[in-house]
Amino acid sequence: MNGKSMATANPLESKVAQGERRNWFVELVQRVPSSWWRHLLVASDALLILVAFALAYWIRYRLQWFRAVDPVYQTDFRTYLPFAVALVLVLFVSFHFSGVYRHRNGRAWLEELYAIASATTIGIVALILLSLIFRPLLYSRLIFLYTAILITMLLGLSRLVIHLARGYLQHFGIGVERIILVGAGDVGRMVMRNIVAQPQLGYRLIGFLDDNPVKGSTDIGRFKALGPVDNFPQVLGSQAVDRVIICLPWQSHRTVARLINECQQAGVKAQVVPDLFQLTKNQMEVEELNGIPLISTREISIAGWNLFLKRLFDVIVASFLSVVALPVGGIIALAIRLDSPGPIIYAQTRIGRNGKPFTVYKFRSMVMDAEERRRELVSLNESTGPLFKMRDDPRRTRVGRFLRRFSLDELPQLYNVLRGDMSMVGPRPNLPEEVAQYEEWHRKRLSVSPGLTGLWQVSGRSDLTFDEMVLLDIYYAENWSLTMDLSILLRTVPKVLMGNGAY
Repeated sequence: MNGKSMATANPLESKVAQGERRNWFVELVQRVPSSWWRHLLVASDALLILVAFALAYWIRYRLQWFRAVDPVYQTDFRTYLPFAVALVLVLFVSFHFSGVYRHRNGRAWLEELYAIASATTIGIVALILLSLIFRPLLYSRLIFLYTAILITMLLGLSRLVIHLARGYLQHFGIGVERIILVGAGDVGRMVMRNIVAQPQLGYRLIGFLDDNPVKGSTDIGRFKALGPVDNFPQVLGSQAVDRVIICLPWQSHRTVARLINECQQAGVKAQVVPDLFQLTKNQMEVEELNGIPLISTREISIAGWNLFLKRLFDVIVASFLSVVALPVGGIIALAIRLDSPGPIIYAQTRIGRNGKPFTVYKFRSMVMDAEERRRELVSLNESTGPLFKMRDDPRRTRVGRFLRRFSLDELPQLYNVLRGDMSMVGPRPNLPEEVAQYEEWHRKRLSVSPGLTGLWQVSGRSDLTFDEMVLLDIYYAENWSLTMDLSILLRTVPKVLMGNGAY
C-alpha cells in the first residue's frame, strides 16, 4: 500500500518511503481480529479511569489546588483503592446503559464526548451516595469533581485519537464499506450527496446501476455508471461489495424483491430507500394521529425564519471581517498596482440565487487579457463539467499566484455579502456560460445564495469533480443549519492557511 507522493525529485521513491512509514500501523491494525477491538476499548477505558483517579488524588492531596487539605484529613492512596475499583465497575454499568459503547457509523466526536460526560456524572453521583452511606467522613468531596473532569478529558481524548486513526485508515480501505447503488434518479442522487458530504460514515460508493440509458452510462463525478439493473448479478459477482442500497421507484417492487433475494444469496446486506415523494428527512414533517404517522412536506431548510437568521449571521460576520480585512486589502491593492498594469478590483457577472445574475468583485489575480487567452487554454482544462481550472494557469500574475493560493483574491466579496448578493456560506457562484451547460439536476444548487465558502470548499475544493461539488451544494441546501454554517467557516480557516486544493 503506497501513499501519495511527496514533493521530491523522485515521486516513486517518495511513495515507497511514505508507504514504509505507514505500513507498520496499517499492518498492525489488520492483524488484530475485529472481535478484539471492543474488548481493547473497554480495557483502555479501565486503565484511563484508574489514571484519572490517580491524577485526581495527586491534585487533591499533593498539589492541593484551590483548597488546602487539613492535616487531620490526610488520607493514604491505599485507602482509596477500593473506591477506585468500585469506580471502574460502576462506570462500566453507567457506560453500558448510556450507550457509550453503542457503535454507529458517523457518530460525531462531540456526541461521544457528551455520552461519556453524562455517564461519568451519573456514575460519580452514585458513588458519592454510596460513600456517604458507608463511609461518610473518609473521602474528599473535591476528589469526586476532579475525577469526573479528568475521566471525561482522558476518555474524550482517547475517542478523538480513535476518530483520527479511523479516518486515516479509511484512506487505505480499512473500516470502509463498499457500496453499490441501484437507481440513479432523484432518490439515488440524494443518497450520493449524503455519502459525499459525510465521509466519516466510512462508505465508499463503487458505482451505480440504472435502467435509464443515459443515467446508466454516465458517471457522476467519481461514481461509476455500471449499466442497467440487469447487470446487477455480474456486478455483484465481480466486485467486493459490502452493502447494496436500492433506490428504485415504488412501481419496481418486483425488481426490488429480486435484488434483495440475490443479495441474501450472496451474503451482502441490502437496504431499500422508500420512494416517498423523493424527500429527505429535513423536507418531511411527521405528526401522529393515535399512532398513525401523518407525513407532510415543508419548505427547504433555508426559508422563512431560517433565511432571516442566515442573513443576520452573514451581515454580522461580514461586517466584522470587513473591518479586519481593511489593512490587508490596502497592502494587496498596493502589491497588485506595483506588480502589473490594470485595475485592482476585477468585476465579473455571476449567477446567484434562483438564477439571478449579479456582479462579483475580486482582487485582480490575472493579466488584463485573461478572458481572451482562456480560449487558447481550453484543451489544458483540468476541471470537469462546465468549469475551467488549471493548476499552473499562465494568465496569473506573480501577486495573483499568492492571492489565489490563500484565497485572498476573494476578500472584496465581503461587499457582495453585505449587499445580499452572496452569503458567507453557500455554493460557488458560476459564470452564465457555465450555468447554461447545467444538467437539470444541477440547477437545484441555485435555490440558495452563492457563498464565500461552502461545503465543497472544505471537502476538497478544486480537487473535487463538478458533479461532486453539486452533490455537496444540494446537500447543504437541504440540510442547512446555523451550526453547519459555523462548522464550515471554522473548517475553512485551516484549508485557506494550508492552501489545500486552491489554484
